[in-house]
Amino acid sequence: MKKISSLLLAALLIAGQVDAQEPRLRKIFNGKNLSGWKVSDGPDQWTVSKRVLHVRNNAAKKGSILWTDASYRDFIIQCEFKMGDGTVDSGIFLRSDKDQIQIGISGSLKRDLTASPYIPGKGYPVEAKVKDILKLKDWNTMKVKVVGNAYTVWLNGVEVMNYTSTTLPESGPIGLQLHPKNEMSIDFRDIRVAAL
Repeated sequence: MKKISSLLLAALLIAGQVDAQEPRLRKIFNGKNLSGWKVSDGPDQWTVSKRVLHVRNNAAKKGSILWTDASYRDFIIQCEFKMGDGTVDSGIFLRSDKDQIQIGISGSLKRDLTASPYIPGKGYPVEAKVKDILKLKDWNTMKVKVVGNAYTVWLNGVEVMNYTSTTLPESGPIGLQLHPKNEMSIDFRDIRVAAL
C-alpha cells in the first residue's frame, strides 16, 4: 500500500509541475456583452446571449471584424466555435488583418481550410489537415500559439498546423472575422488568452 501511495504522490507532483508550466488562459469575453472589444463596421452583426457570441451577416452582407481592445506580443488564444448557417468564412486575426487563421470555407478556393493560415497576396501558404477532426455541426476548440513570427494551431486538442510568417507585426490586437458578401453565421464562446 505504501508503494502505491508513493507512486500516486509522485504522479501528482509531476502533474502539478506540468500544470505549473502551462500559461493561465484568462477570459477575454465575459459572455454578457462586448466589453473589452471594438467592432470595425457592422456592430449590429455581433450579439451576445447565454454566454455565446453570435455573428451573422446583415442584409447588406457587410463584413466586420471584432478586435480586442488590448494588444498582444507573444500569446495563446483559445476559443470554441460552432459553424452556423450559410457559407461560413470566418477566422482569427493575429496582431493585424494581415495574418489570419481560417475558420470555414475559403472564399477564393471554395473549400474548407479551417486552421490554415491566410495571408493577403500569398493565399494559404500551408494547409492544416483537419478532415477527421473538424466537427461541422458541433462545438470545436481552436488554440493558436503565437511566438515571434511563428504560430501553431491545435484543433480539438490535435496539433494541425505550424507556420512562420514574414508579415506578422511584433504586437497588435486579436480579431474575429465576419467575411463580407456572404450569407453566414458562426458562434464563439469561452474565448481566452494567455500572454507569454
